[in-house]
Amino acid sequence: MTALSREIHRSGKHLGFVPTMGALHQGHLSLARTARSQSDVVVVSIFVNPRQFGPKEDFSKYPRSFEQDSALLQAEKVDYIFAPSVEEMYPQGATSWVKVEEISDRLDGRSRPGHFHGVTTVVSKLFNIIQPDLAFFGQKDAAQVAIVRKMVRDLNFDVRIVVCPIVREQDGLAMSSRNVYLSPEQRKQAVILYRALMRVQTLADQGESDAAKLMAAGKQVIAEEPAARLDYFEIVNSDTLEPVRNISHGALVAVAAHVGATRLIDNIMLMGPGQAKVGG
Repeated sequence: MTALSREIHRSGKHLGFVPTMGALHQGHLSLARTARSQSDVVVVSIFVNPRQFGPKEDFSKYPRSFEQDSALLQAEKVDYIFAPSVEEMYPQGATSWVKVEEISDRLDGRSRPGHFHGVTTVVSKLFNIIQPDLAFFGQKDAAQVAIVRKMVRDLNFDVRIVVCPIVREQDGLAMSSRNVYLSPEQRKQAVILYRALMRVQTLADQGESDAAKLMAAGKQVIAEEPAARLDYFEIVNSDTLEPVRNISHGALVAVAAHVGATRLIDNIMLMGPGQAKVGG
């Protein structure tokens, strides 16, 4: 892969990269399409990264569908799929980690200790192997985006991070590889995350700028669905993930909740009172 990347750059072409864990859906494919439109050569990685799963999380059960994923990527005219084994990515004796301190302990990082250390370690390895000019990430993983951007700045990676909008089902549910875990009834219940975000957006559109009031309104909507167990509902600075007191200068509204055994996340960006913008 690295030799191929060097050859691509020697020929003067720009390389776009989309990192995934497979189980691809239209959200992933939208990243591939954007990469196709902005790059000469597109590489998509498929690697279920064990280092970002906690001991009680779903690494062994995480959906794997390589043949189907490959066919979908071929249809999108992706040039190369990079699908290394765990042993290739983490050879025996490998003990190095890449940690972005402080910010990695916010939002999902607080709920899933060590998760983002696994993310930044594997993303840094993929950047070193593939050497992309552009890397494409989805807005759904807003905390991951903020942390990867900080890592790129801190460690002087020569790559530009491109963030693409959330792709949603017709009823608003954010597309996720974990949606396959939901039963038909849970699938209906899961829409509560989107409804809560839309309530916040409506209030912001009407001029409400107090973050505490907006969060309370969002949590109230989540509470209307007994099947949803709220992990967090926060309004934060989109770059630092630190809480904000008002949204006058814009903010990220992020939610995580369990529906059944499935943990789901979603978010929207607020541009300021009266200027809310859906993250997809």
